[in-house]
Amino acid sequence: MSAPEPGSAAPLLAEDVVLLLFDPSSGTIAGEGTLFYLLGGALLAELALLGLARTEDAGFRGTLVHPAGDGPPADALLRSARDHVAEKPRDVQTVLAAIGPPLRGPVLDRLVGRGDLTRSTRRTLGLFTSTRLGLGDTGRRAALVQRVRAVLVDGVEPDPRTAASAALLSASGALPTLHREIPWTRPVIARAAALQQGDWGAAAAGAAVARTVTAVVTNALSVAAVLPRG
Repeated sequence: MSAPEPGSAAPLLAEDVVLLLFDPSSGTIAGEGTLFYLLGGALLAELALLGLARTEDAGFRGTLVHPAGDGPPADALLRSARDHVAEKPRDVQTVLAAIGPPLRGPVLDRLVGRGDLTRSTRRTLGLFTSTRLGLGDTGRRAALVQRVRAVLVDGVEPDPRTAASAALLSASGALPTLHREIPWTRPVIARAAALQQGDWGAAAAGAAVARTVTAVVTNALSVAAVLPRG
């Protein structure tokens, strides 16, 4: 899929986190080495926010992910992730390793299709083709950064999506890359860690499943953050 689906809902959480990690000055995405863990985590978190996934503490088998809700989501990427979860209970890291790797291309295609990012190609020496990403003119990245900054720097109580975005970025180890826009201070580190542990405040009081799954996902992402980056 190369563009948003006709009639599709708001951008996915996976799109939000990639846009947050995009550096307009260099045209690169931070944390490429473990990006698939982050994208898989974002899909699981979104399924939780929609009430379509839940977790089970299975003791020595780890934390298992189960489907929830009445039916598959309309969005193709979410539907594929939920179909995988529905096959049989699997531990979080196994799910992330299965659903995450194919996501980078489709998520970037969606961001380009929405105009949030631009993509151009050029030839070097007439032989080599390279692709460069640029920031689109929708203003959505700036709005996302402002929401995360308001939560981490100004102490504004987050909505569930912003809390999930900040928690995922924190757990992946990528949040410090936004230091020019979100200063990496002790209070910010403490607030990000609290979000990572599922402390989302009263605004998310009705999203217990979302908080539980996101906490599990981000704990798994913490392991990814220390893996060698290829």
